[in-house]
Amino acid sequence: MAEHENASMTIWAPSRENLSQPFFRSIADQISQAISRGDLKPGEQLPPQRQLADKLGVSLPTVSRAYEELARLGLTAGETGRGTFIRAQSQAVSPYVQERQSGVIDLSILKPVGDAVHVERIKSTLAALSLDMPASIALGTRPTSIFARHRSIAVEWLKLCGLDVEEKCIHLTNGGTPAITVAFMTACQPGSVIATESTGLHVMLPLASYLGVRVVGVAIDKFGIVPDALENACQQNKIRTLFMMPNAIGPTAFVMDERRRIAIVEIARKYDLIIIEDDALGPLLVNRPPPFQALAPERTLYITSFTKPVMSGLRTGYLVAPARLLPAVENRQLVTNWTATPIVAEIAARWIEDGTCIELLDWQRAALAKRHKLVAAALKNFAYQSHPQSLHVWLPLDPKLPEDEFVLHARKQGVTVARGSAFAISEADPAVRISVGSTTEEDLRRGLAVIHNLLHSEPEPILFGI
Repeated sequence: MAEHENASMTIWAPSRENLSQPFFRSIADQISQAISRGDLKPGEQLPPQRQLADKLGVSLPTVSRAYEELARLGLTAGETGRGTFIRAQSQAVSPYVQERQSGVIDLSILKPVGDAVHVERIKSTLAALSLDMPASIALGTRPTSIFARHRSIAVEWLKLCGLDVEEKCIHLTNGGTPAITVAFMTACQPGSVIATESTGLHVMLPLASYLGVRVVGVAIDKFGIVPDALENACQQNKIRTLFMMPNAIGPTAFVMDERRRIAIVEIARKYDLIIIEDDALGPLLVNRPPPFQALAPERTLYITSFTKPVMSGLRTGYLVAPARLLPAVENRQLVTNWTATPIVAEIAARWIEDGTCIELLDWQRAALAKRHKLVAAALKNFAYQSHPQSLHVWLPLDPKLPEDEFVLHARKQGVTVARGSAFAISEADPAVRISVGSTTEEDLRRGLAVIHNLLHSEPEPILFGI
């Protein structure tokens, strides 16, 4: 490759003195940290595996396993006959189409159902704000003084999520992703380890890489992270943080039941883990199990927002933190976002007060129920995974039907879906994620018909790429 034409063998290598069990993981960690510090730069070559094994006094399979782990994390690339090279820092692999394309039914991006009712509500609220906008919203710069009223209103919203928290523990954010970044920076020090679902948040690996944090994928089943697998991961790694999406927002759309949550909390207390809980759907889910923040308030950073359950353009939310982590959360919020956008936070607060949020929650549930009926009819002969209030379904693919080929075939017929591999933290079986809220009901019906036909067809090779 051109990026390696001028590459030379780097003199950097892991330190034998700093090795610890398991050796393959320790070698991978040292190299990963060197990349984060800039000691190893894109295009530089790692020592040949046998040479490094001899230098460190470990077996060749140990080094091979370390190199495999680095490749899985996207930090290195191997070239036959040439060696292993440091890759340029990758961007997040988007599971969705970056730009809307004319004539294409986009079932790749995760968003709630939107309609004229949402446009009318936002127009009405903006008109009201033009007449009575508080001066603090227009002119304020200090988060504490701007959002005192908003935090008291947030307390009521969070009760719908199953929480009873003090105002001082609530931080307003510009939605889920900024809150996740602040939570990561609060809970994870550079060089530390975070555990998460083996199929999970698609920005997890690049975000962790930017922060100098290593990610361990933990096996999941239909209820989420398997407790025995988490305990095993804690015994083999110095895990500090556990990130989870337990309420139907993760790729496989599972909802973790209360018994599983209690088992996870016991492990978190045993190994002193900080829990980051992403509850992006919030009160959209009916019959909700108790949040981790309610079960383990002393160690849980809880995140919810309005983007998924209420309206896609309402990019604001709440981060709830235990008292001992409040100073860290406040500082990291200041250096990354300074403050949430006041006017958007004001809209959310007014909608909580006047009942608009509840109205739109009920509307969304009814709209999703119709969408899931369409899915059930189109995929009735296939073992897909979903939830009545999920914004998507997860469709495992037959091993005979390669994931990339399925996605390309669908795209050639005018339908985009998200590759399952975009969500893989560790190795995963082929699958696709299908959004049910990203387009009109009629387009969803047409898109599902294309997917139905592909699933019933014999696999065909892709002769021409797209």
